[in-house]
Amino acid sequence: MSDATPAGTRVRDAFRDQARSCDELGSPFTARLCRLVADRLATGSKVGTHVLGWHGDPTSKGDSVPLRLAGALHALVLSGRDEELEASYPPNRYDDEALWQAITRAMEQQAGFILDRLISAPQTNEVRRSAALLPGFLTVAQLFGKPRLLSEVGASAGLNLHWDRYRYALAGNHWGNEASAVAIAPEWSGARPPLRNVEIIDRAGCDLNPIDPSDSEDRLRLLSYVWADQQDRIDRTRQALELAAFHGSLVERADAIDWLRMRLSIAHSGAAHVVYHSIAWQYLPQIARNAGEALISAAGAAATSEAPLARLQMEADGQAPGAALSLQIWPSGDKHLVGRADFHGRWVAWQDGRHDFRDNGEVIRTLSRV
Repeated sequence: MSDATPAGTRVRDAFRDQARSCDELGSPFTARLCRLVADRLATGSKVGTHVLGWHGDPTSKGDSVPLRLAGALHALVLSGRDEELEASYPPNRYDDEALWQAITRAMEQQAGFILDRLISAPQTNEVRRSAALLPGFLTVAQLFGKPRLLSEVGASAGLNLHWDRYRYALAGNHWGNEASAVAIAPEWSGARPPLRNVEIIDRAGCDLNPIDPSDSEDRLRLLSYVWADQQDRIDRTRQALELAAFHGSLVERADAIDWLRMRLSIAHSGAAHVVYHSIAWQYLPQIARNAGEALISAAGAAATSEAPLARLQMEADGQAPGAALSLQIWPSGDKHLVGRADFHGRWVAWQDGRHDFRDNGEVIRTLSRV
């Protein structure tokens, strides 16, 4: 298929769109790589032909063709399979000509590896999102004063299931395990979060293609989708993978709706059940999202003051900047937008104003109270 076909044009547009996103999210190297591919990729190689003739929608979040190719190339670098490509990647200095020459050579000599990597959609597990979710978890603790059960949808390697095992610097305050190698310090604005101790009695997640943090190939796969010029993210992800491997895999290979149905079917008296997800719900098909909403609503209707339910979300809502943070609790059913966060967790804007959450008819003012 020629790169002049509509498919080739859509692919090039997808790379240009991804370049703009990389610029906004602080990855000039990946932005440059995407623009080079958009401007120069041709059908003279197996990889070029496959990418430019992509079967499907190259702009869709599920296909993510630019991130598939960027991840495949980064995997070559991280695994030491291509020294010439590695020499053109950060932290080394690079220019467009040398980088493109190295990419072209890699697409020729490493075609089998790259084509194999292009089969699967990208997977990420951004650890800094734990800092965006943390105030929501702490608010649930403040509201109910009960131990927590955690259920994460789209958990990938389960790194954000270990949020209480990291150390945080938030608005000049510190929380978490001070001995943890995983340190998270986002730019913070808004109210001080309701810092308090937590007790977690059960934690689990699901993913259609879970990553095993103890498996070297799975670790490489996850790390390859972290952008090559963001070394702090790479280091933090490595440290979080080591911590997750130490505690054992918590993520089940399962369909999100089947898994939620199972997790929500059991009432846990004396504990608060928190269902949460971050930049994951949007990837479910609409029919699955509808089924999930119905399941959570039904479980909420059955919740009691002894077995409350909460849903914490960090998801795109079509607004800017970043993603919306929302929290809903039952048995009251109260739901509020509680802030916004950068998609990679670089900054968190926690809600300044007070919101009323009701539990058994009693108004509990939480979000700006400590």
